[in-house]
Amino acid sequence: MMKVYEPIDPHCEIVTIRTVNAPRANAYKAWSDPNHLKIWWGPAGFTNTFHEFEFKEGGKWNFVMHGPEKGNYVNSCEFTDLEYPSLIAWKRYSQPLFRVIVTFEELGPGQTRIISRQIFETEKECNKIRPFVEDKNEENMDRLEKELAGMDAV
Repeated sequence: MMKVYEPIDPHCEIVTIRTVNAPRANAYKAWSDPNHLKIWWGPAGFTNTFHEFEFKEGGKWNFVMHGPEKGNYVNSCEFTDLEYPSLIAWKRYSQPLFRVIVTFEELGPGQTRIISRQIFETEKECNKIRPFVEDKNEENMDRLEKELAGMDAV
C-alpha cells in the first residue's frame, strides 16, 4: 500500500507533472536503475558521475552533475521511501536542501503520469530556486521521455 503524504503548503514546493508514453514499470525503472538514470538525469546538456547508488530505503545516492559549459554540482541524497512501482522518495543533504517525492500513476496501457514534488522547509528556500528550476525540471522530463522511448518493456 502506497504511503500517503499530507498536502504541503504550495508556497514550499515545486511540482512537475508529466504524462509519458511508457508502461509504469518502465517509468519506475528509468528512475531506479542507475544505468538509465545517469543518462537522463538533469537539465539539457548535463552529464552525471554516480559515485554511490544504493536503491533501498536508507540507501545513499551520491553523484556529481556536470554542467554543459562549466560547474560540477555535488549531490548527496538518501532514499527514504520506495514502493515498486508507485513511489520513490529521497532527502537531499547538499544545498539546496529539500525532499523529493515522485509518484507513478498508471493511466492505461503504456501511459504513466509522473508527479515529482520538491518540498522545502520554508517558502523563502523554495523561492530561491523556483525561478529557474521549473523550466529545468521540464528539460529533465524531456530527457526522461527520450530515454523511455529507447527502453524495452520491463
